[in-house]
Amino acid sequence: MEFKVSHTDGTARTGTAMTDHGSFQTPAFMPVGTQGTVKAIEQREIVEIGAEIILSNAYHLYLRPGTDILEQAGGLHRFMSWDKPILTDSGGYQVFSLSDLRTIEEEGVQFRSHLDGSLHRFTPERVVDIQRSIGSDIVMALDECAPYPCDREYAVSSNALTLRWAERCKKRFSATIPLYSHQQALFGIVQGSVYPDIREYATKVLTDLDFEGYAIGGLAVGEPAEEMYEVVSLCAELLPNDKPRYLMGVGTPENLLEAIERGVDMFDCVLPTRNGRNAMLFTRNGSFNITNAQFKADFTPIDPECECYACRTFTRAYLRHLFQVKEILGLHLATIHNLHFYQWLMRQAREAITSESFSQWKQQILSSLRQEVPIYS
Repeated sequence: MEFKVSHTDGTARTGTAMTDHGSFQTPAFMPVGTQGTVKAIEQREIVEIGAEIILSNAYHLYLRPGTDILEQAGGLHRFMSWDKPILTDSGGYQVFSLSDLRTIEEEGVQFRSHLDGSLHRFTPERVVDIQRSIGSDIVMALDECAPYPCDREYAVSSNALTLRWAERCKKRFSATIPLYSHQQALFGIVQGSVYPDIREYATKVLTDLDFEGYAIGGLAVGEPAEEMYEVVSLCAELLPNDKPRYLMGVGTPENLLEAIERGVDMFDCVLPTRNGRNAMLFTRNGSFNITNAQFKADFTPIDPECECYACRTFTRAYLRHLFQVKEILGLHLATIHNLHFYQWLMRQAREAITSESFSQWKQQILSSLRQEVPIYS
C-alpha cells in the first residue's frame, strides 16, 4: 500500500492511500461492516454516500460464514460484491470483550464463541491467516486492548504482550502470500492505556518493526476525552510522517475533528449506524431524536442543508412515522443520512486543511454541531 501526504495545516493533514482495490482520501471515515455488511444499507448506497473504504471484522467473519466459505467465494470482496478497499480488525477487541469467555496466554487467546460456546484459539499467526483468507486490503495485528482504568503494572504487562504478538504477526505476514489477486498491508497497533511513557515505548518498538501503517488502539473505552486527546497527540507526533495513522473505534464528530487536528488519518466507529437505527440523527446544526413529538407535524427535510437521498426525498414527520410504526425503511433512511453526514464532515475537513483554515473551521463547525436543532412546522 502506498500513502502520500498532500497538504498539511499545522499537524492536521490530507493524503491519499492507494491499494489494489483503489485509493481513498484521508482523513477518512470507514463505515463499519462488521459481518460483511454495513447494517441497514446496501453496498451501492455506501458508494453513493461517498465512502471509499469500509471496515469488517475477522472475529465475526471467522465464526460466520467461516474462512472456508470466504475462500470458496474468492475472498470477502467477491463474497459481498464490494470492489473498494476493506480494512479488517483482527478481532482482538471482540475477543477481549468476552471477559467471562476467554483466557489470555503468551501463545494467544483461548475463547468461547458468543454464538454457541464452542472453543477457539486466536494466535498472532492464526489471525494473520484468517485475514489472508478474508482478503482484506489492510490487515490488523493481534493486540490486547487494556481496560480503563487499569493500573500501571497491568498496562506494562499488557503492552509488552501486544508488542511480542506484533512481531509474530509481522513474521507470519512476511512468510505468507496473499490468497487472491491483490496485495495486502499489515498495520501495527499502539497500546499502553493512558500512560505516556508506555505509549512512547510501544510507538518506538512498532516503528522499528516497520509496519505499513499504525493504529492507535485502546482509547474511547471510558477515559475522559482530554486524556484521549493527549494520548492521540503523543502517538501521532511519534509515528512516521509517511505512514497512515488510524484511531480505532472513535467516535463522535467532535472526537474526529480533534483527532484530525492532531494528525490522525483514518477512523471507524459504529456511532452513525447504531445511532441511526435508534432514531438519533446527526446534522450540521446539532443532533436529535426523530421520535420526539415535536417532529410529528414537521414537514421539512430531515436536515434542510443535507443533500443525501433521505433528506432530498422525505420529511421529518414521515421519518418519525416510520420509527413509530417500526417500519424497516426508517432504519435504512436514518443510516443513509448519518453516514452521509460523517462523509460530508471528512470532505469538509480535507477542504479546510487544503486551504490552511482547519483550526478556524473546526471551531465554527463545533459551535454549529452543539446548537439546539431548529424546529420547523
